[in-house]
Amino acid sequence: MIRLEAIEKETVLLNPLKDMAPRKIPSQVRLDPLTGRSSRICHFMKLKWEKPDLEKLAAQSRANCPFCPGRVEAITPCFPAEILPEGRLKRNDMILFPNLAPYDSIGAVATMADTHLTPMTAFSAGRMADAFDLALEFFRRLEAAGHPESVYHLVNWNYMPPAGSSVIHPHLQIFATSSAPNLLRQELEAARHFRAEHKRNFWEELIELEAARGQRYLGKIGKTHWMTAYAPMGVAGDVIAVVEDAACTLDLNSERLMDLGRGLQRVMRAYDRMGIYSFNMNFFSGTRNDDYYRFHLVFSPRTFFNQTLGTTDIGALRNLYNETLCMAFPEEIATMLRPYFNEE
Repeated sequence: MIRLEAIEKETVLLNPLKDMAPRKIPSQVRLDPLTGRSSRICHFMKLKWEKPDLEKLAAQSRANCPFCPGRVEAITPCFPAEILPEGRLKRNDMILFPNLAPYDSIGAVATMADTHLTPMTAFSAGRMADAFDLALEFFRRLEAAGHPESVYHLVNWNYMPPAGSSVIHPHLQIFATSSAPNLLRQELEAARHFRAEHKRNFWEELIELEAARGQRYLGKIGKTHWMTAYAPMGVAGDVIAVVEDAACTLDLNSERLMDLGRGLQRVMRAYDRMGIYSFNMNFFSGTRNDDYYRFHLVFSPRTFFNQTLGTTDIGALRNLYNETLCMAFPEEIATMLRPYFNEE
């Protein structure tokens, strides 16, 4: 019932380095099997980058970091008592507080460590699971209080400047909202329509299809299924993790959070080998009653097209057309990532 559609394209040009001999370059326009969103797959550079000196980058920003010990509690705000009586949530060396630049009524930031620099490969599965669980504690407080914005419970992770982070210190963006963001809203509507038309959950069928074909399926960790996206949004592909029997963020428990942490740890190691050191990660969540939906996260590596110039990987195609571009076939990317999922 799931259709994987791709429009084959081909560019013909005359190569000046080979006496103007014709050269054919294939590409594709793929359609996301749930929403129909299009993604262009092309080949104009290798999936290999040089990482900067992260210690030097951290040294330039450490002195004024608002999230480092000694400053984080002195300069970050507190929630009003009706939302969080203690003002902030704390767990070990993590702290959650209101977002000074909110994009919804209920927005928070959670630091993930007291150290200013944590390289991508240094995040343990337990560290990530604990940070996600701190966000869940905040969400559960909102739900228990009956807050009107406690509908969709979302976690975003912008890691390092190429991913849009203005602070090196690792932290999560956390918000509860009654207004689902664009792509989440489109997914919810499409998944509801899929259930009505096919009498099946789209995500359960997707897992069966990808596991059977094996081209993009990476593996299963606990109750989570990992795969590269058929129509990725990131220039170096996307990785999706779907959680069994969970419609929303509030359905997750400590075991599922650890499953997610273990998978993310493997994905990060794999992309680090490509020279990628930055990423976006988002939770995609329905509500408890959305049995046609399945909670999933999307991990999307971020980089510069030109590191010397600081050329972003998002240009006019993505910014204004909302048309995504990937520099390799997702099946090729899966081949590069899969060995990390065969490790114990």
